[in-house]
Amino acid sequence: MKIRTLTLTVGILCGFTILAANAPQSGTIISEKSVECGMKNKGKKSSTEVMCQQYVVYTATTEYDIRQPKPSDQAIIPATSAIEFTIDKDKMKFKLNGKSYEFLIVGTSALPAKGAAPQSR
Repeated sequence: MKIRTLTLTVGILCGFTILAANAPQSGTIISEKSVECGMKNKGKKSSTEVMCQQYVVYTATTEYDIRQPKPSDQAIIPATSAIEFTIDKDKMKFKLNGKSYEFLIVGTSALPAKGAAPQSR
């Protein structure tokens, strides 16, 4: 009986975790910069760098670095834009001004809790 109860409890907790992972989160785009994301060959010996936009998105607890999956003529998203996003594996998906966006998550870091004392190094 205890094994059955334990199995049921674990199953329910795993189900909640999966549902919570796809729940929309609120965030704000803080900054944008252009970064190298590949090379474009023009001939046998010449090539040029291809630039992509990379953004920093802040949530209440996490900072995400996101980048375009491939270079395109995509409009630059203004800083301080509030977004509602979902995360699917290594991709962040959101809509802004009626247009859908999908970016690769290239970095994350935890933000210190509000009111927490800074750690000394």
